[in-house]
Amino acid sequence: MRLAIIDKTKCTKKVCGYICQKFCPGVRMGEETVTIGEDEYPEISEELCTGCGICANKCPEGAIEIINLAEEIGEPIYQYGANSFRLYKLPLPREGVLGLIGKNGIGKSTALKILSKQIIPNFGEYEKEYTLDLAIEKMSIIQQAYFKSLKIGEIEVSHKPQHVDKISDVFKGTVKELLSKVDGENLKEAIKEFQLDKIINREVSKLSGGELQRIAIAAAYMKKADIYYFDEPASYLDIEQRMSISTKIKELSKTKKVVVIEHDMALLDYMCDHVNVFYGTENAYGIISNIKAARLGVNEYLQGYLKDENVRFRNYEITFEKRSASDTKKSVVGIEYPEFEKSFENFNFKSEKGQIYLGETVGILGRNAIGKTLFIKMLAGVEKPENTEYDMDLKIAYKPQYVRVEEDMQVRELFESKKLDNFIFKEAQRRLGIEKLMDRFLSQLSGGELQRVAITLTLSQEADIYLFDEPSAFLDIEQRLHFVHLIRSVIGNSETKSAFVVDHDIVLIDLISDRLMIFDGESSTQGNASAPLKKKQGMNQFLKSMNITMRRDKDTLRPRINKQDSALDREQKQKGDYYYSF
Repeated sequence: MRLAIIDKTKCTKKVCGYICQKFCPGVRMGEETVTIGEDEYPEISEELCTGCGICANKCPEGAIEIINLAEEIGEPIYQYGANSFRLYKLPLPREGVLGLIGKNGIGKSTALKILSKQIIPNFGEYEKEYTLDLAIEKMSIIQQAYFKSLKIGEIEVSHKPQHVDKISDVFKGTVKELLSKVDGENLKEAIKEFQLDKIINREVSKLSGGELQRIAIAAAYMKKADIYYFDEPASYLDIEQRMSISTKIKELSKTKKVVVIEHDMALLDYMCDHVNVFYGTENAYGIISNIKAARLGVNEYLQGYLKDENVRFRNYEITFEKRSASDTKKSVVGIEYPEFEKSFENFNFKSEKGQIYLGETVGILGRNAIGKTLFIKMLAGVEKPENTEYDMDLKIAYKPQYVRVEEDMQVRELFESKKLDNFIFKEAQRRLGIEKLMDRFLSQLSGGELQRVAITLTLSQEADIYLFDEPSAFLDIEQRLHFVHLIRSVIGNSETKSAFVVDHDIVLIDLISDRLMIFDGESSTQGNASAPLKKKQGMNQFLKSMNITMRRDKDTLRPRINKQDSALDREQKQKGDYYYSF
């Protein structure tokens, strides 16, 4: 069995003269292996294709991918169109919280759309108009039971979508008006539970990403349903908010079934009772594993091998080190910076003076709206402190919090317009999958693709200090860990470079940091930043403020958050050892 995928964002159609069709051996033998559709795009018959790969090799734009599957996996549950992504199998809700783990573009959101009846399964027959009744006839017995109950209204579902930034496109009004439409009777309780009192009367169109995420979660949570689907609930939220939301989801699962997609590995592990692993080829096809206990499923995903299915879906394991990188660091001062102070109409910020060592990465932790981005901007020279004429005579490479397209151009042109370290660029390009994006225009990229381009561009520049503000946003677990590897390689092995990284993914910060800066205060009112602290001291201080403890998994050494009030949680809190490291 093979798949033929055509990326229509790259295909130039008749401009190249349909080279794929001209060189196809099947076409030369009189078969209709490659035809031209009504939209003028070529279409490859997967039944007639022999998998020779000549069309993919000859395509001047690299728009074709021929994938030979290692095993027969049956018909897909859904396919978007000719030579397009298709999903095999389907997860089903069960008691507790079910987590869906896998790369971006592998079918997780598609699965939730099918389960919430937004997409009707077509079993690969994308040209056929399937009704739900017709689809149910082709399903397995277990799937039939779920969709029959959904069809006749025996079960109600609530779905929190992935892209919360689009809420303002479909709803015009205030937060109060939006939530009142969901459940006006429980509005006061929702405002209290999700801390919405400060934004309840604001226009939805004027909310930040984190605020939109909280009202989207609140709206999904308030809806009277039997099954709740949450697609990436942690995006835009700080660690305190993530823990609060995960606690609410766990509480909800005591009486309802819950399914969650999440790329914050510690949070996914903390929330879930079971997981389904999604694997396959990004934007081509996705396959869903058997149900697994949460810890086992996450570990198998990291190992790239599914034991029960006897399937290896990645040719390497994602591993974690027992020893902190800071244990072996040299203490050679790279830069020293003074105290920073900055005041706005309703917000005051102050940071202690500090220093960063050569070859060191300092992680930055703290709530939203407490000055982290402001501090990074002052280091970058984008914002000026009020108390000093501070001006670093250093080369700065800066990846801002929000990556915006200011001038539309091809990704290739963007990189060619900058002076880059070619060795680092090639490594970042390989690890972050930039090769497939090189001929795309910036305006065509998704949030995750744009983030990967911005990280690659920043890291490949010749600089003394590298500043990354929330690099994990929109990245999947593997991409986040590739970023960790790149930072450790580029910065950690250097005798001239240093980096500051702001992020809310505590696993990423744990893996990437030599020392930590802790920001505290009151969100949107006052922020205070410490000087860089030793890693264990900083982690203990921060985790204590969050009232959470962490341990390492005994098999993979990955950082894990302890269940609240578990024996280990109580033991570590009693010792004052919130951050446990071997």
